[in-house]
Amino acid sequence: MDQEYRAGDGEGAGRRRFLALATGAATAAGLGTVAGCASGDADGTGAADGAPGPGRSPKPSGGPGGDGPPDGFDVKAENARPGNADWHVTKAGPARAVEGFADKVSVLPGEAFGLYVSTTAPRFTVSAYRMGWYGGARARLVWRSEALPGLRQPEHTVDSATRMVRTRWTRTTTVETKGWPEGCYLLRLDAQGGEGQRFVPLTVRSATTAGRSVVVNAVATWQAYNRWGGYGSYDGPGGGYATRSLAVSFDRPYEYDDGAGLFLVYEAPLLALAERLGIPLAYATTSDVAREKRLLEGASAVLSLGHDEYWSPEQRAHVTAARDAGTNLAFLGANCCFRRVRWEPSELGPDRTLVCYKSSYDQDPGFKRGHPATVDFRSPPGADPESSLLGVIYDGYPVDAPYVVTNPGHWLFEGTGAKAGDRFAHLVGVEYDKVNTGFPTPRPLEILAHSPVVCEGRPSHQDTAYYTVPSGAAVFATGTMRWVEALDATGDGRSGANHGLDARSGALTTRVTENLLRAFAGGPAGRTHPAQDNVKAVYGASG
Repeated sequence: MDQEYRAGDGEGAGRRRFLALATGAATAAGLGTVAGCASGDADGTGAADGAPGPGRSPKPSGGPGGDGPPDGFDVKAENARPGNADWHVTKAGPARAVEGFADKVSVLPGEAFGLYVSTTAPRFTVSAYRMGWYGGARARLVWRSEALPGLRQPEHTVDSATRMVRTRWTRTTTVETKGWPEGCYLLRLDAQGGEGQRFVPLTVRSATTAGRSVVVNAVATWQAYNRWGGYGSYDGPGGGYATRSLAVSFDRPYEYDDGAGLFLVYEAPLLALAERLGIPLAYATTSDVAREKRLLEGASAVLSLGHDEYWSPEQRAHVTAARDAGTNLAFLGANCCFRRVRWEPSELGPDRTLVCYKSSYDQDPGFKRGHPATVDFRSPPGADPESSLLGVIYDGYPVDAPYVVTNPGHWLFEGTGAKAGDRFAHLVGVEYDKVNTGFPTPRPLEILAHSPVVCEGRPSHQDTAYYTVPSGAAVFATGTMRWVEALDATGDGRSGANHGLDARSGALTTRVTENLLRAFAGGPAGRTHPAQDNVKAVYGASG
């Protein structure tokens, strides 16, 4: 174990600062804005052209007799349809003007879900946007409701034992998803008279992932950072760690990013790129991967996006098994698979409560019944550092440092023009990972970038790494949380958007990710691109 690593949960106020630093300023593309170093984690509209009218869904793309693949879904055909660039929230309105949540995190195509909405307006509409590329519009309007009666729902309550925020709202409407293609959705709630707008995220998940790259929405992490009602997994209303929620509920709206959770900042740019390329995709959430043991069977790749911190043991076991069966893995953020959690039901259904006691794990009734401790994966009891899966391990925050290319001849840098020592300003942040052989580390492993950082006075390095395993699977980890955000970086960075990332960083990350997605979509990439271990060359004797 690295003796420099200081385990601990950190302070809640510090973690709020983290979220502010990590997300940065909203961009014109509709992405979201924020930049302590702990070596552990611190704690009413009309349809647009090409859109369906009220209450109608378009015919799905692909399918029997169509131009799509046998599974009935074709990313290229879907993204060739007209998009709707007016999907953004432009008039959020007051804090409680309109907000809501779905009673299912994900549904299969055609499956119904309940929508729970609270609004001060007499009426509102719901518009379902499938997120993707769509010629740069980034979304397509798939369905829009008639005007629905509005209701101001009761105030939430806080559970005395766990400080979990609870709502007991009345179901507003049931939404049918017949004709909705698989994918990542934002439902936009529009209060009558322009009083307010909010998003509700939903995944229309894939029944099978065979032969496809799986986009995994990190809903567990979204919810852990959600402070709607004043409490989240890091702190309570006063900002203190001791008042944090020990369990958080999906039976409430998301406070952050107009209700979109962390989707727009950490996931939407990658989704747009993958769909623009026409990569065969499947769609799932972290709770789906945890629940369904066979969901990833035959998948070409699993894509973990920008901030995917909270994992259950089941999810980790299923992703590891997929790797060992030949499925490629891409970790396109940092601080991934760090917190061990447990899924429990709520009054609305299964997997609606996320339990994570952290340093108070011994107080957890589930732990007392024999469940694994909901503490960091690397911490006792049952320590199982995340590096055995990722190849890298979380090393701290906050940092803002240049990304330094170490291995420009690697096939992932093909077409970038990158040379050894090239630096890309601000690309390392706000959290970072590194290769540390003091923890379990798969070999052979190649380091592609080795970037010096100073984290609250402590010198260290960020690493981008690639390793392969006997099944033929390849595993790639960016080692920086800003990778997905950088995909949309433009200009010279002087505006301050996207943490000052510029077009040069955008071009590098885009080309590397294109190379990655195409190779990983073709099956076990380790067979054609085996890793050539260079850890000792980079780290010397400590490697």
